[in-house]
Amino acid sequence: MSGLLEQIAHTIQARNLFRRGQRILVAVSGGLDSMVLLHLLHELSPGNGWKLTVAHLNHLISRRLLDADERLVRGAAEKSGLPLVVESANVRKFARTHKLSMEMAARKVRHDFLARVARERKIPSIALAHHADDQLELFFLRLLRGSSGEGLSGMKWRNPSPSRRDIELVRPLLDQPKSALRVFATERKIKFREDASNALVDIQRNRVRHELLPLLRRDYQPALAKTVLRFIDIAGAESEFAMQAAKDWLQRASRKSPIKDAEAFERLPVAVQRRCLQAQLLDAGVVPDFELIEQLRTAPSQPINLARGKGGPAAISRSAVRDAGGLIHVSQVSQAANLAFEPGSRQLRLARGQGQASFDGLKIQWKIVRGTTVAPLTSAPGREVFDAHKVGSALILRHWRPGDRFQPAGMGRAVKLQDLFVNQKVPPGRRRKLAVATTLSGELFWVEGLRISERFKLTAATIRRLQWRWQRD
Repeated sequence: MSGLLEQIAHTIQARNLFRRGQRILVAVSGGLDSMVLLHLLHELSPGNGWKLTVAHLNHLISRRLLDADERLVRGAAEKSGLPLVVESANVRKFARTHKLSMEMAARKVRHDFLARVARERKIPSIALAHHADDQLELFFLRLLRGSSGEGLSGMKWRNPSPSRRDIELVRPLLDQPKSALRVFATERKIKFREDASNALVDIQRNRVRHELLPLLRRDYQPALAKTVLRFIDIAGAESEFAMQAAKDWLQRASRKSPIKDAEAFERLPVAVQRRCLQAQLLDAGVVPDFELIEQLRTAPSQPINLARGKGGPAAISRSAVRDAGGLIHVSQVSQAANLAFEPGSRQLRLARGQGQASFDGLKIQWKIVRGTTVAPLTSAPGREVFDAHKVGSALILRHWRPGDRFQPAGMGRAVKLQDLFVNQKVPPGRRRKLAVATTLSGELFWVEGLRISERFKLTAATIRRLQWRWQRD
């Protein structure tokens, strides 16, 4: 038994990737990786009683090249005496129809094809040829896209198919470098075809492969694969722990059993809080991007707009809100409801130096403090600090009005308040109920739930500060 064959046999047994005597669908494209995988599993099958079936999808992108791939796979399956399933799919048309990149469209079509064949033939596992070099490239692709710790933990040895959760994807080569596969192919005289698209540097994955990784190996870390794969292993283990802790907490919360004070949502580690919210959003069919999770995590009881339905003024949008106990509630909101701008306003005079007031469900406490200390730009929830001299001797509390413009701290210019609400995913019905504060001349310096105004923040020249606390009933 060759070195690679022995290593793969050990990996499959140690990680329990396949059961003895089970059926396996082997995804084979005709490239080096999948052709080597097919030969490895075929050689190991007699001793394990596996029943292999080969699956090949012709993407119809380049007819001449892909027909050659198909002929190669057919020949390998016939030579090995294995059943073969071949289909064609117009990936370009699918990408246009569903507004996807070619890479994402090909991935979707391929997974759907493999899962359907596995289900029809009652095959529980699909063997994929991803290897250590793929893992390394994926890590840097996701790092550049700003992925979470879960994303940086890379591909798993086994995980459910994205097309059918009851079909398992298995990657027996995940710890093997491509160089080892190439050596094995040479030794066994395994025929394969090089993918011409691998040389195109206008594809980001290929730029990572041909430009970034060689640069990092040459100038920064010769043992790049070893260090990154070690990090992936650590990140994966910690990611699984955080997700399991989140599932355990959610299971207790769903049973409505008393949760001890130490286990309250706000006391959970931030990583577990995020996983709790992520899991709930996924269950609700909502894409759990980082910004949405952070909005829900840091702003309990504040509805967040999720998506807008299609069709006229009576279209339906969805709103999510996180309660104090950490549970997310998703509801539908008619966009035709509550669209009228709220009337009413109230003037507050600041000459007394401190006081309190109420405005349409909002309770406010304010105080003028002398001093030159510049407070941090970020304020605690429900607490703001302004330059009192710039605010003036009085202010106006009111609701949002058409045409209002606002310049949040850190932004270079004022923009429409309407645009800020859209960017912050504030539901239309809620926007009109939020309070704003203006100077007597009408300049907005505070909007409930947003950053304070750039022009009214504290500076080294500030001599009086307006301390501002607010709370909704």
